[in-house]
Amino acid sequence: MPRASEIKKGFAITVESKTVIVKDIDVTTPGGRGGQKIYRFRGNDVATGVKTEVRHKADEIVDTIDVTKRQVVFSYVDGDEYIFMDNEDYTQFIFNGESISDELLFINEDTQGILAVLIDGNAVTLELPSTVELVIEETDPSIKGASASARTKPAKLSTGLTVQVPEYIATGDKVVVNTTDRKYMNRAS
Repeated sequence: MPRASEIKKGFAITVESKTVIVKDIDVTTPGGRGGQKIYRFRGNDVATGVKTEVRHKADEIVDTIDVTKRQVVFSYVDGDEYIFMDNEDYTQFIFNGESISDELLFINEDTQGILAVLIDGNAVTLELPSTVELVIEETDPSIKGASASARTKPAKLSTGLTVQVPEYIATGDKVVVNTTDRKYMNRAS
């Protein structure tokens, strides 16, 4: 079993008889002499969908559960349920919109590289690619002659996410966004 320092995003860990899918990790180092790093894992309880936070010291052993990942594509929306389809065998995985609300900010019909995380054959969450291409729906007019190192302005993307973009970017442009830190990377080609 791995130590807390070896846990990564997407791992399924068991805490107090609950299974938690790790979505975010914070590492802090106490100020005292000889202080150990503290790993704070945030994620959702698989059974209830409730957001959960767990803390472990760096060298503590953490119980993990094996997960399977399947390549999927967004298929359609039915009420509050989002349906994704397996690329290989066309199995449909249904997710409640509330349980994947953070991931939906990066998903549109064209998004490639989405993985469904399965525990015992049941889809529990989605894993996003490191970057996605999204279209800017609304932003201030572009400024001609603005350089790449100039100031930034807010831009609302087609999924509802708002990011800071350089001033030369205009409405309708397609941009690459980092899904981890939710930041603009560059203009899509």
